[in-house]
Amino acid sequence: MQASFTPYTLDFTHPAGTSRGILRTKQSWFIRLRQGDVTGIGEVSFIPGLGAEGAEELERRIHHVCRLISRGELDPRRPFSTAPGIRFALETALLDLDRNGSRVLFPSDFTGGRTGIPINGLIWMGDRDFMLEQIREKLQDGYRVLKLKVGVLDMEEEMEVLDHIRREFTWRDLEIRLDANGAWSPEEAAGKMAGFSKFRIHSIEQPIKAGQTEAMAALCAGAAIPVALDEELLGLDPASVGRHMIEAVRPAYIVLKPGLLGGFSVAREWIRLAGELHAGWWVTSALESSVGLNAIAQWVAALEPATVQGLGTGRIYRNNIPSPLETAGDRLWYRPEREWDLSPAGEHDL
Repeated sequence: MQASFTPYTLDFTHPAGTSRGILRTKQSWFIRLRQGDVTGIGEVSFIPGLGAEGAEELERRIHHVCRLISRGELDPRRPFSTAPGIRFALETALLDLDRNGSRVLFPSDFTGGRTGIPINGLIWMGDRDFMLEQIREKLQDGYRVLKLKVGVLDMEEEMEVLDHIRREFTWRDLEIRLDANGAWSPEEAAGKMAGFSKFRIHSIEQPIKAGQTEAMAALCAGAAIPVALDEELLGLDPASVGRHMIEAVRPAYIVLKPGLLGGFSVAREWIRLAGELHAGWWVTSALESSVGLNAIAQWVAALEPATVQGLGTGRIYRNNIPSPLETAGDRLWYRPEREWDLSPAGEHDL
């Protein structure tokens, strides 16, 4: 087996504002595994602040892993310690390799083009007018679940945006999810959530920064809005430390990013744990290109979830990889009649 990789910089169509800062570009790496005439591809996604390594260190590790695989010194099918994003990319590439490089990793009605995956409309942070413009576009497209990033604007401005939505759409007509990305301190979070609760909010992701187990448990116990854990899961083993954390915090939901958790096998363990503790879940991308999004969407579709998923990131880049994925209305579709164009994800000499 031969392994290679190439870095790829994705350009946002609009600046993507979160409480961690504004993103204008995002770095990914494509790992290819070749056996004979067949090649499988997977994506390593990098978001600043959501991993122990910087981009340069992560690329060095990708280079090292690919070199070991090509030398026959590392079997990617066996468990080994490396960055979660690399594990996800290798798992995806192996699945693709096993399916003859077809990019159809989990055959289903979704990959057959017969059903779409219900997704939320993602509203990025920005000034009031920019957020309202995004909301109008999503509502015109038919979305009935919106996810709003909060925590950077003045709270009064954010409440004006929510008030504008609720004047037109009741909670029965439109579900609103919030994502604070850990923007608030434990001391202010409960008050902020109480203020937002009058808008009948479905849930709020990561109201405070990860790693504050006691404070998060207290928030969840008296939450004015049901809490969903996101960054809190990263770097934890769901069979040990992750289980203890979930048992202590007791969130209403968990949000799964397979690309940052270490792949589908780890995400399955989180789902199993959520079921045991009566917590809901949904899956989101980690801002991957269509290569990573394709793998995640196919995996989710095969699970046949009842919840709206967070997979509506295909349109956010000017230079995304052309693929059969298409967002139409409030669903993500796979159009099998369309071809992949992986030429931008060319190979990097080791």
